[in-house]
Amino acid sequence: MDNFIYSLNVTVPIFLVMVLGWLLRQRGMLNEGFVSVANKFNFQVTLPFMLYRDIAAVDIRAVFDLNYVLFCAAATTVCFWGVWGAAKLFLKDHTMRGAFVQASFRSSAAVMGLAFIQNIYGQSAMGPLMIIGAVPLYNIYSVIVLTFEADAPKDTVKDTGKIKEACKNIVKNPIIISIILGLLAAYFQFHLPVMLQSTVDSVAKMATPLALVGMGAGFEGQKALAKMKPTLWAAFIKLVVQAAVCLPIAVAMGFAGEKLIAIVVMLAAPATPSCYIMAKNMGNDGTLTASIVVMTTLLAAFTLTGWIFILKSLALI
Repeated sequence: MDNFIYSLNVTVPIFLVMVLGWLLRQRGMLNEGFVSVANKFNFQVTLPFMLYRDIAAVDIRAVFDLNYVLFCAAATTVCFWGVWGAAKLFLKDHTMRGAFVQASFRSSAAVMGLAFIQNIYGQSAMGPLMIIGAVPLYNIYSVIVLTFEADAPKDTVKDTGKIKEACKNIVKNPIIISIILGLLAAYFQFHLPVMLQSTVDSVAKMATPLALVGMGAGFEGQKALAKMKPTLWAAFIKLVVQAAVCLPIAVAMGFAGEKLIAIVVMLAAPATPSCYIMAKNMGNDGTLTASIVVMTTLLAAFTLTGWIFILKSLALI
């Protein structure tokens, strides 16, 4: 019951902030112009600041576990290519594929995940390590699928123009740049002057609430209802399938305790709000993305609690 209550305390406020954005849009306080500017501001400024801050704060040399990081990277890779392959086969509407794939494999590891881990184990070392293994790939793979599937009426995997565009988008993506800078700062133990660090912290704190308000304000309920079937499939993949496939492998490799909790978060946390920001900024289906984020956030309190219960019952945590 304690895990369930905590799950609700993590997920419900996030959902309510999205509802606030939607209500303010209905009352005319927010409009499409706000949504567009907020999404661009989040993509280019607040999310990069937040990721740099979180990664740079990790003492990589003290806690680094190569096998663990490689597992997180491998699991992320398998989930991404597996979901994209399935979407190619079963999702006939190409305009939805990029949004579907991104929101199905990409977790809110940095935003909701660390809070969940810290509630169980206190200050976490494995949470940041999981972020190092997974979050850079989340963003690289998201750029790839959103580039290839944006306005692509036919198979573009062999299109060299799309390959060049994807590489260009990866190199100039502000989120990926911030992750690389954060990793360098963490490895070399570089610390910003107090004044600059306070500025970074202030901007980083805006990332999640502004993303949620913008997503709520841009949420189109009637259009989302028309896309309920792919939304439910994406939620099932995000919250259940990935963990069901990868957790037994993690257990067989000897991961337990804090490491296993971080892996659960990586595999089965709700889709991150930054999915919506990237989808909107890269010409993909923002409505479907927002719908998946909302649905996974609502259901995660139950599914995450279920995974925790299973792991405790097996004496793995």
